[in-house]
Amino acid sequence: MRTPIRLRLSFSHLLVLLIGMILAGILVWLAVEEIYQTSQRDNLLAQATLTAAVLEGNPVPSYSPDTYSQTTNVAPGIHTRLLDEGGGVVIGVPFPDGEDPVQVPPSEDPGFIKAEDLILRPEIQSALAGIPETAIREIEALNDNRVLYAAAPVFGEDGKVINLVYLATPLPDRGLPGNLSLQLISAVLLAGLFASIAGILLARGIALPLEKLDRAASAVSGGDLSQQVPDAGNIRELKNLGQTFNEMTDSLRQSNQAKNAFIADVTHELRTPLTVIKGTVETLEDGALDDLAGRGKLLNSMNLETNRLIKLVNDLLVLTRSDAGALSLKIQTFDLGELIQTRCEVMEPLAIQKAIQFIQEIPSDFRPLINGDPNRTAQVLDNLLHNALRYAPRDSEIEISLKNLEGQIQCSVSDRGPGISWEHLPLIFERFYRVDKSRNRESGGTGLGLAIARSLIEAQDGSIQAQSKLGEGTKITFTLPAGKLPIN
Repeated sequence: MRTPIRLRLSFSHLLVLLIGMILAGILVWLAVEEIYQTSQRDNLLAQATLTAAVLEGNPVPSYSPDTYSQTTNVAPGIHTRLLDEGGGVVIGVPFPDGEDPVQVPPSEDPGFIKAEDLILRPEIQSALAGIPETAIREIEALNDNRVLYAAAPVFGEDGKVINLVYLATPLPDRGLPGNLSLQLISAVLLAGLFASIAGILLARGIALPLEKLDRAASAVSGGDLSQQVPDAGNIRELKNLGQTFNEMTDSLRQSNQAKNAFIADVTHELRTPLTVIKGTVETLEDGALDDLAGRGKLLNSMNLETNRLIKLVNDLLVLTRSDAGALSLKIQTFDLGELIQTRCEVMEPLAIQKAIQFIQEIPSDFRPLINGDPNRTAQVLDNLLHNALRYAPRDSEIEISLKNLEGQIQCSVSDRGPGISWEHLPLIFERFYRVDKSRNRESGGTGLGLAIARSLIEAQDGSIQAQSKLGEGTKITFTLPAGKLPIN
C-alpha cells in the first residue's frame, strides 16, 4: 500500500525539522556556552583587577580559614559576591622556594599546592608579568569538574608586582548552569512544537489540493468530464496546476460536445442522400424501371444525391486529414492572379445563370506570387466563389481583389448578398454551422465549405477571416506567404 502524500510530507518535514533542530541545538548550545564562559571570565577578571587595585599599597592580610570564606563573607579580607562557592587569596611575591605549599582559592580542593607547580600556570605567569589573565582547568579532586581562575597583579609604589590576587569559581558540569540549560532546552522544545504544528499545517495545505486533484483526475478517467478543482490558495505551482486541470477538463468537455455534435451532423447529412437513394431504388424496383418517361427523373435524382454524398465524404476526408496533420500538400511558387482567372472561368456558367459578373481587381504592375499548394488554394477559391454565387443577388457583382502585404499576399472575395449578423459571424468557419435562412440544405450547402477553406489556408501557413453586416454583403479575406521565382 502506497503512503499518502500528506503523511509523507508530514514525516519528511518532521525528519528535516529534527535534523535541523539537533544541528541548531548543538550550535546554539556551543554559542551560549561560549558567551557564558566569556561573561564569567570578564566578570571574574574584572573582580580580580578591582580587588588588586584596592590592595595596592596595603599590607598583605594573613590567611585564616574564615578570612576568605565566601559563605560567611563577614571577616575582613578579599570578598566577591560574583562567586557562589569559590574564593580568593592574595599570594605573596616572590613565591616560596622549594616545595612549600601555597594557598589557592577554596574552589580548588585542597586549597594548597606546591609553589613550583603553581608558578607554571599560564594565568600566574601572565599576572607575574603584570597582565591580568584567566584560565579554565579540570580538577581531579573535584571529579574532573571545571574551575575558572582569574589572576591579577598587585603593584607596589615602584610599579613592580608585589602580590597576586587569585580568584576562582566553579563552572557547571555541562557547560551551562542548570536553570539556563533548562530554559534553553525548553525554548528548543517549544520552538520544535510550534514548528511541527506549522509543518503539519503546511503539509495539509500542500496535500489537500493534490488529494482533490487526484480524486478529480480519477473521476475524469472514469468519464466524468464535469470535474473542477478549487483554487489552491497562495501556492503558485498548485494554483497553476489546478487552473491547468480545469482548462483541460473544459477543453475535453468542449471536444466531447463537438465530437457528439459532429457525429450527429454527419449522420444527418449522410442520412438525407442515402434515404433519397434508397427510396429511388425501391421505386425503381416496384416497376418504375419500365417507365421510360418517369425513370429518367428518378435516376437523375439518385445521381445528384450520389454526387452530394461523394462530395460530403470527400469534404469530411479533407477535414479529418487536416485534423491529423496528414494533408498532402505540394508547396511551390505560383501566380495567384492566374489561378483566380482560371477559377472564375470555371465558375462563369453558374454566374451567367444569375447574371452575376466577376470583377477582378489586380494591379497591372503586380504579380502575386504565392508559396503554397495551387490545387488546395484552388479548392479554397472554389468554396468562396460558390458561397458568393449562392448568396449574391441577381444582376450583382462579385469582387476578387489582391493586395501585396509585407511577405504575404492578401486575397478578398466580396459579394453583395444579405450579409451575416454579428452573433453568427465568429462561427461561420465551424463545421456544419449554418446561418438561419441564409444557409440551408435546400440551397445545397453542407456547412463544411468555410471549415475546409480555413483548414487548407492554415495548413499553408496562412490565415482567413470574414467581415459582414446585414444587408451589406460579406467579404472573406485570406492571406498566404508570398513567393519568389527561382533564379536561373
